[in-house]
Amino acid sequence: MNHPSAEMANVWESRIARIDVIGHAFLRYGLVVAIGWIAGMKGTEYEAKGIQPLIQHSPLLSWGYGIWTVQHFTMIIGVTELVIAALIAVRHWFPKASALGSVGAVFMFLTTLSFILTTPGWEPSLGGFPALSGDVGEFLIKDLVLLGAALWTLADSLRAAYALPSEA
Repeated sequence: MNHPSAEMANVWESRIARIDVIGHAFLRYGLVVAIGWIAGMKGTEYEAKGIQPLIQHSPLLSWGYGIWTVQHFTMIIGVTELVIAALIAVRHWFPKASALGSVGAVFMFLTTLSFILTTPGWEPSLGGFPALSGDVGEFLIKDLVLLGAALWTLADSLRAAYALPSEA
């Protein structure tokens, strides 16, 4: 039998722990940067026009165009996303606030993922469903991973808020 020595096991345990810390930091703050960057783009006409077809076809958000202009509603969405990003970022000092931001991100990504179903976007030249178009589907499918990151930040923030062990 080939068993690693206790010393080698400790070396690996230390390396893995370091990778884990780095990975968690990139997961949380990568999510913050992604949401924040996308939110910042919401202040541009380019982004407002780019997401207009998604919003128009969404039963969850289309009502906003009946109240505000395309640009104004997009800016409201952007400010909401900036608040979500900021809340996720403050986990070290305010874990309950961070959990609230993570809940916001979960709902945000569930909403954007719903666009795959509500916006015409299946590639007809490939036979339609399940072939995602480059315009809508490929643009939105990344939100599955971002949803997972938001769920992880939610659990991590709740653990910190209620002083629960790091890993179950």
